[in-house]
Amino acid sequence: MSENLLKRETSPYLLQHAQNPVHWRAWNDAALAEAARAEKPILLSVGYAACHWCHVMAHESFEDANTAALMNDLFVNIKVDREERPDLDTIYQSALALLGEQGGWPLTMFLTPKGEPFWGGTYFPNTSRYGRPGFKDVLRGIANAYTQDKEKVGKNVAALRDALQKLSQPMPGTGIAPGLLDQMAQRLRGEVDPVNGGIGGAPKFPQVSILELLWRAWLRTGDHAHRHAVVVSLTAMCQGGIYDHLGGGFARYSTDERWLVPHFEKMLYDNAELLDLLTLAWQDKREPLFATRVLETVGWVLREMVAPSGGFSSTIDADSGGHEGKFYIWTEAEIDTLLGADSGAFKTFYDVTPDGNWEGATILNRRAHAAEPDEATAQALAHCRKTLFEARQKRVPPGLDDKVLADWNGLMIAALARAATVFQREDWLGAAKRAFAFVAGSMTKGGRLRHAFRDGKLAHPATLDDYAHMARAALALHEATGEKEFLDQARAWVAVLDKHYWDAAGAGYFFSADDTADVIVRTKTANDSATPSGNGTMVGVLARLHHLTGEEAHRDRAEALVMLFSGEAARNFFPLATLLNNAALLRAPVQIVVVGPRADSGTQALLRAVHGVSLADAVLSVIPPEGALPQGHPAAGKGMVDGKPAAYVCRGPVCSLPLTDAEALKAALSQR
Repeated sequence: MSENLLKRETSPYLLQHAQNPVHWRAWNDAALAEAARAEKPILLSVGYAACHWCHVMAHESFEDANTAALMNDLFVNIKVDREERPDLDTIYQSALALLGEQGGWPLTMFLTPKGEPFWGGTYFPNTSRYGRPGFKDVLRGIANAYTQDKEKVGKNVAALRDALQKLSQPMPGTGIAPGLLDQMAQRLRGEVDPVNGGIGGAPKFPQVSILELLWRAWLRTGDHAHRHAVVVSLTAMCQGGIYDHLGGGFARYSTDERWLVPHFEKMLYDNAELLDLLTLAWQDKREPLFATRVLETVGWVLREMVAPSGGFSSTIDADSGGHEGKFYIWTEAEIDTLLGADSGAFKTFYDVTPDGNWEGATILNRRAHAAEPDEATAQALAHCRKTLFEARQKRVPPGLDDKVLADWNGLMIAALARAATVFQREDWLGAAKRAFAFVAGSMTKGGRLRHAFRDGKLAHPATLDDYAHMARAALALHEATGEKEFLDQARAWVAVLDKHYWDAAGAGYFFSADDTADVIVRTKTANDSATPSGNGTMVGVLARLHHLTGEEAHRDRAEALVMLFSGEAARNFFPLATLLNNAALLRAPVQIVVVGPRADSGTQALLRAVHGVSLADAVLSVIPPEGALPQGHPAAGKGMVDGKPAAYVCRGPVCSLPLTDAEALKAALSQR
């Protein structure tokens, strides 16, 4: 069938390519069968809708008739949205790494008709430049090698197949000792940029899980250097150009070490993780900046990222009008015209100069004026931001990828639920509950989650991450509301994982289910990627389930996960921050029990005290007077005192005396 078939798809990324002269197919059995019949290799191109360099390669090569003709003649061409099929992306990114190449998007891989990789790369220019070969030369070379050097291709296929299988066999260990966590924190702190914050140099990513690990080390040890590293990093991001100072929300990463020039795309998952950490950090010293960024970022999410279904959309593009960042940048002349007499102060605070700070224009930032001004100036600046925001709304906006992904929604739901309790925002909690109801209801088929939803259609098998992040969200909502249905849903999802994803032979959860038939290998890892790892997240989910239900099987499975991947931590712990953070929760949770009617003013005062303290490892249970804790819980049998709601703080098997005063509870929680 000599035509482009992507018009049949719902993914915004695939639809971006539906008019290419390339005879694109989606990933499916028919495409693989076509390659086998034609005895042609597969050209697999993986990207996503908000990816700038994906757009560049599309314009240079996939829209070019001559390049397309070569692709159609020599290959069966398959296009994959990495956000729709993270399982496929994980496999072929791993294959590229095994070839010694740095991964990223667009991913360009060459496969046998069985889907087995034998060579690849990322972005290729249409003609040779940037030290990279021209794409047409690559196409001819790969096709020639495939037909003329079958032996070499076969060796590559076999070597990569064996290496991919080994990646699913982690190195077990003996667990993660408490002292080891502190040593890792010391080592990671040494990687933090002491001036600009963040890990390493350019390009610089938020790496929230690592910053959370440092924050936990501060809470655990009282070492202010850990806290300082996190606060410097968050402050730099909040005041840098990576933050949208007019509309709220963070871009995916900074192209420089100072957080000035973002890669302008906004991803749901980055903002979810940063909301969580900003909330946790704000609880400690009440930095006004952190509260402001939480408020503004949630405002952006609820204004721009809520899909008609009630779930959350995935991404906002880096490009608008064919140019990266065009929607977000300003010239001094534009600022002067719009702000008039108020422009002087605004330009001083937001780094607006005649020559600009990026390619002759200005990316708004507060790096040089991070301190809060006096109240009158702050109000004037807020008025200026509002004026510019309204003017910006008249520009051609960047594209919105409005598909709903279960795993990314889980991250945002959990972040909103926790922020809602801390900042006492029922509207935020309501948004989290609506998104949860949509994923749990409309994205479930035959009792199983599906990964993606768009345009009324469910697509693709759920991954480990879908279940892990949605189960975590369910537990966050349970703790925020006390509603048992969320706890029951988390347990049900864990049961699905245990049935279809658990490796009965070697422990750990596979990324793909046992009935996902179109992957060449079932990967299994605890490494964080762009999002927190599913296996690492499950340690925390299982630990919380154990403490909330008393069911020993959950703790046993969490401990098995830690043991399975602890050998990897001894070898290279940098990508394992989520696993390490949840191993700390498993080892030493702070179990907080509040006994009393949830609506009672005394109960509410105690809950405000709980949410007023930065506690990364808290497990909260609110028990009505007639309720009971699981047998074996250290606070089992404890109740109200003289008719007053009471709180109990349990560390290990020992609980505090009953606390009926909110300030006394706060003091008890603040003890290390």
